Amino acid sequence: MHIIVLMKEVPDMEKVRFDTEKGVIDRKSAGTEVNPFDLNALEAAVQLKESAGATVTALCMGPPQAEKSLKEALSRGADEALLLSDAAFGGSDTWATARTLAAAIGKIGAYDAIFAGEKTVDGDTGQVGAQVAQLLALPLVSYVESLCWEEGKRLAAVVSLWDGFYRKTVTGKGLFTFTKTANTPRLPGVRDKMKARKAVIPCWKLADLAGHLDASETGFSGSPTKVKRIVIPPAPQRQGQCYRDALPEALDHLETLLKSKHLLKEVEA
Repeated sequence: MHIIVLMKEVPDMEKVRFDTEKGVIDRKSAGTEVNPFDLNALEAAVQLKESAGATVTALCMGPPQAEKSLKEALSRGADEALLLSDAAFGGSDTWATARTLAAAIGKIGAYDAIFAGEKTVDGDTGQVGAQVAQLLALPLVSYVESLCWEEGKRLAAVVSLWDGFYRKTVTGKGLFTFTKTANTPRLPGVRDKMKARKAVIPCWKLADLAGHLDASETGFSGSPTKVKRIVIPPAPQRQGQCYRDALPEALDHLETLLKSKHLLKEVEA
């Protein structure tokens, strides 16, 4: 079994700052990390590798420094890693990103399942996994809480949706997106970190995807949507009034306020 895990390097959202004048994230204001949801997807793949036998490949599209995140994936149990990095990929929206990832998967060829995080903490759209599934004509199983391998070459997933849990099985290839509560990602050991640090990560550019991806399908030119501005809404301020010695006045004011909100109406006796 070959599992491809989609990963993304994101800013540390607890430390990153927003440029309110330009309406963009100031990505230089904080360090980067592996998208937390992707670590859950990676952990699920490694657990399946341990229980049923599998090869795990971590796939990431990003700048050259995203190599660091792929080395972390290797230290956490991935067998192989691949980086997609080219200036031509810059400015990709979710659709162009999905196209680029799908093209790389098409070139990789042999795989049995694709795992991804439910969403990323910087974009929070949850679109890329679904779009990759659409492009590759794969069944999509989202919001996976747990996963196991069954006889008959079936992956069985427990899905959390609204107030219930559902069991879904996929025979053959499929794409699965994992929630933050699906598992607890393992921490790499010192030896694993040292080994991963020495790893050489292959890097594919646009030219390496010839026949699978055209320049017009990625980057700004391949992105039908543009984020013009990010706005941080002001925190709502709670308003209150205190009446200590004027209870009748307070009740009259409360009655008027509730009527203005259409929460109270007069009833004829």
